[in-house]
Amino acid sequence: GRPSAIGQTCELGRTGVLSTAMIIFIIVVVLALIYFIVLMERAQRRVAVQYPKRQVGNKMFGGEATHMPLKLNTAGVIPPIFASSLLLFPLTIAGFQAADGGSGILRLISTYLAHGQPLYILLYAGLIIFFSFFYTSVVFNPADTADNLKKNGGFIAGLRPGQQTAEYFDYVLTRLTMVGALYLSLVCVLPEIFISQYAIPFQLGGTGLLIVVNVVI
Repeated sequence: GRPSAIGQTCELGRTGVLSTAMIIFIIVVVLALIYFIVLMERAQRRVAVQYPKRQVGNKMFGGEATHMPLKLNTAGVIPPIFASSLLLFPLTIAGFQAADGGSGILRLISTYLAHGQPLYILLYAGLIIFFSFFYTSVVFNPADTADNLKKNGGFIAGLRPGQQTAEYFDYVLTRLTMVGALYLSLVCVLPEIFISQYAIPFQLGGTGLLIVVNVVI
């Protein structure tokens, strides 16, 4: 757990294995990651939506302008969880086979897909980006959103209701998801690099930090 990892880090500092500067650096990195996660999780693109005026009896309704918030990270913590689970599967199979004297291919899988290895990091980031787009496409349908907006009389200034509005939502969401996917990749991959390069027992845990911050928010 994290408390024991903190204790191990402090012990390494006391025995001189980790310098005071390195421990301070670890603390700064963790605090910076938390701040970055909060900033990105709260980030959103506010699309201005207008509703026309309509008269019912002697009263006038509508005519107001509102905003439709589109989150930078629509997928939340799902992409890194799916990505890590998918990468863990072949490692688990390879581990079982290796215990029974498995083939050289399985040993290669265990070696190159181990935490902190370049191939693992590359696949991890790639899968996070893939699942970010996949999950966002599942939970947000631009065509349905544009259709619902049209049914309620809403429109985006300068765009025709229906297909053109749907294309605009798709355009905006694609760019938001790309930035969100890169943010998730950075938060999850950066700790892996630090842990593998410096053998730090303190688990920066990008996915863990994401979950904690999202729950608090």
